[in-house]
Amino acid sequence: MRKKAMIVLASLLGLATAIAVTGSMPQAADKASALDIQVKAFLEKMKSRWADLNVPEGDGQLLYDIVLKNNYKKALEIGTSTGHSGIWIAWALSKTGGKLITIEIDESRHKEALAHFREAGLAEYIDARLADAHKLVEELPGPFDFVFSDADKAWYVNYAKAVIPKLLPGGCLAAHNISPRRGGFGGGNGGYFDYMKNLSDFDTSMAADRSSLAVSYKKKAR
Repeated sequence: MRKKAMIVLASLLGLATAIAVTGSMPQAADKASALDIQVKAFLEKMKSRWADLNVPEGDGQLLYDIVLKNNYKKALEIGTSTGHSGIWIAWALSKTGGKLITIEIDESRHKEALAHFREAGLAEYIDARLADAHKLVEELPGPFDFVFSDADKAWYVNYAKAVIPKLLPGGCLAAHNISPRRGGFGGGNGGYFDYMKNLSDFDTSMAADRSSLAVSYKKKAR
């Protein structure tokens, strides 16, 4: 009995030490670590396999950083493709306690994305919808604190108009394939960058040098 009691005491002391050091229960830390390993392995496996409708790795990392840095939890992606950007966003949301709604109109891409989300271990953090974003974006009630547009470029301004009223103060609206020198990617997004720059309640800029990712942060009320 004494030996058993000493083992229990040692276990409790070890648990207390782990909590004191990490600030969380070991199971949670182990789960996060296991998920990180799974996601990293999947992204490494897929590194050269993403089709051209997906974001490049650098922009995926930027999306991850934006969500994690700002502790965003209610995310919307317009244009899933086969899931590369959704994986980066959902990976960050797995750490903030959030969830992603992502919309794709093409059934084959949608199905492929679902398989990728499962293999990456992130399916529980993603609500993937097979739908027409032109309609669904307007119908979704929100609110959102992070929105990523990567669908039909000519509709970017319309998507912005639909989501801005649902975007929380401090939230971010990001858009892919933007070139501020030409008002958009090949001039094909209806002047999205200029439109966002002219909104007084947003701060809009490019996310990083050599990136085509534009980010617009909704100002908080003073």
